[in-house]
Amino acid sequence: MPAYRSPSRRLKRSPRALMAAGALGSAAALILTGAGPAAAAPPAPDEPVRSGQAWMGAGTRIEQGLASSAAGGGVTPMDTSGVQGIDVSHWQGAINWGSVKAAGIDFAYMKATEGTTFKDSRFSANYTGSYNAGLIRGAYHFARPDVSNGATQAGYFASNGGGWSKDGKTLPGVLDIEHNPYGAMCYGLSTTQMRTWINDFYTTYKARTTRDAVIYTTASWWNTCTGGWTGMSTKSPLWVAHWGTANPTVPSGFPTWTIWQYTATGRVGGVSGDVDRNKFNGSLARLQALANNTA
Repeated sequence: MPAYRSPSRRLKRSPRALMAAGALGSAAALILTGAGPAAAAPPAPDEPVRSGQAWMGAGTRIEQGLASSAAGGGVTPMDTSGVQGIDVSHWQGAINWGSVKAAGIDFAYMKATEGTTFKDSRFSANYTGSYNAGLIRGAYHFARPDVSNGATQAGYFASNGGGWSKDGKTLPGVLDIEHNPYGAMCYGLSTTQMRTWINDFYTTYKARTTRDAVIYTTASWWNTCTGGWTGMSTKSPLWVAHWGTANPTVPSGFPTWTIWQYTATGRVGGVSGDVDRNKFNGSLARLQALANNTA
């Protein structure tokens, strides 16, 4: 474990469609049980995402392309060892969190906000339900650097689900910053402007919550849009998205990963459909330390 142990796209298609595309792979071995009502159908990978409707990984499917997204999302390896987690949004519909916990999931992140005006319609139910089921949980904000500065969005996030309390079950909030699903990859910002945006978000979020915001991204996006910036390496834990590989590629500027999103087409009892699967880089005790800010 390194000295600083603070804390990736979702291919939203039906299991039947994924099987037809040959993309479900070993994810089919994970049995779906105890799920709530079926989730709504999100945009297909070749369809535009409506404003406010993005999810963690919505930009990564564009970055990787449909073919590689399908292959990278659900074939092999499925690294279900160690401390496991999922991330969700309203696209999963109602979730049976007790069944999720029984399936061996220890932590979960859920979308809270996007930009400066959008709140996820399932956030409150997911945040409370996961907590009551005994999961360690946290919230994420889908970044929109094209609509406001970073400080404004950090404040909006902190006021609408991204807060933190030292209860041993609440993880620090996540800045989900990835390939723009609405337009230009880097949201029309230069590398210098993007660095400023991220730093302003981080500074404001920490001032509001006392916690370092986790950064969710991909190596390709970070290296391209920030120029491989090293400025967050000692401040923000890294959540890296890289599917279909035995070892994730870490963005330049970060020493290692804290959370790894290793598939976007996983299955978990309690969730009606595909869900992102994640792994924590450490023991459950270390995850609890992260939640308590003693890591």
